[in-house]
Amino acid sequence: MPKFARQYGYPQYESYLYKTQYENTRSNVTSLRKYKNKKRTKRNPLRFAVSCTVILAAAIFVMPYTFKSVTKTVFNPAPYENIKTDMYSLVFPVTNYLSNGWFMGQRTFEYAAPDKKAQMQPLKENVNMPVLHGELLNLMRQYPMIEPSIYVWEYETGNYIDINASKLYPAASLIKVPVLIDLFKSVEAGQLSLDDTMTLKDYYRTEGSGGLQFKAENSLWSTDNLARVMITDSDNTATSMITSKIGSMTDVNSAIRAWGIKNTEINEWLPDYNGKNKTTARELARMFYNIDVNDKFLSETSRQKIFDYMGHVRNDRLIQAGLGAGSKFYHKTGDIGKMLGDAGIVTTPNGKKYIVAILANRPHNAFEGKEFIVKASEIIYNYMVK
Repeated sequence: MPKFARQYGYPQYESYLYKTQYENTRSNVTSLRKYKNKKRTKRNPLRFAVSCTVILAAAIFVMPYTFKSVTKTVFNPAPYENIKTDMYSLVFPVTNYLSNGWFMGQRTFEYAAPDKKAQMQPLKENVNMPVLHGELLNLMRQYPMIEPSIYVWEYETGNYIDINASKLYPAASLIKVPVLIDLFKSVEAGQLSLDDTMTLKDYYRTEGSGGLQFKAENSLWSTDNLARVMITDSDNTATSMITSKIGSMTDVNSAIRAWGIKNTEINEWLPDYNGKNKTTARELARMFYNIDVNDKFLSETSRQKIFDYMGHVRNDRLIQAGLGAGSKFYHKTGDIGKMLGDAGIVTTPNGKKYIVAILANRPHNAFEGKEFIVKASEIIYNYMVK
């Protein structure tokens, strides 16, 4: 009997043997596994070639369809095959946009083009008009419940007035100005014609201003007619039809940013009672200025058509009510109860010409809002015709 067995007794010796055998067996199993794994690492050339062929076939015949399905869902919210998405412009914007785009079914906002690349020219401002500025401030003190934004720019001198002119305000129906501009840019690009017709459907009908909402289902309307009532009658249903015609709100916002306008945007179908559509008095003035003088932005034909619409706006109770007899005014108004506004180009009988935009936040439908705009217009007009 081994010394270990004599020293500790037989049971302990038997336990020692079992332990030794177990450790030897475990060591052998581990070695066998390592050997098998080593054998597995040797590549079978035939199996490797088959695997590569399968992967290559999947890349050629399966992945293109999968990629098309995924990118269509990610980048294009429209489910219609005939609506194409400019993938390059979405992935690699060529200008500094801040306008609406789409990604994963959500709007993305793009940066406005800098002035050197912008399609619209900025107004060349000279100096502020301190006397007129003081008179308007005195008027504001008489109407503490009104929060106005005023911008005035004189053609001859470039002198201007800026009172909160860069502050964002609800656009109300003034948002129809960039919609109209985008329409004529689309016409000049050959994308549509003023003679094109649209069918009035129930999903275009919307409440608020305008009588088109009460017209017969499936009646035909020319683009020219829709644009006219959108401006002269401030027709919301016509605005919905025109906006859809030129590519919806996304297209309008992209156009606004390409013009170099940074803050104006349309986010809600009219009537926008919550004031989600935004603009500023200064940006409205810039739009009117470029409609009027920038022949690289719009053709003479387009300008004449736009001024024909804007010269027949039915609402003459705001800025126009403060002008003298014989004045000409091309403009657009807006009203959503809590905000009242008017903006356009004034030509006085003695030849003075200026752009004026007045926006007024007010208690809902408060008459003081209208009264303030009329009096402010009268003060500005009297200063200009001195």
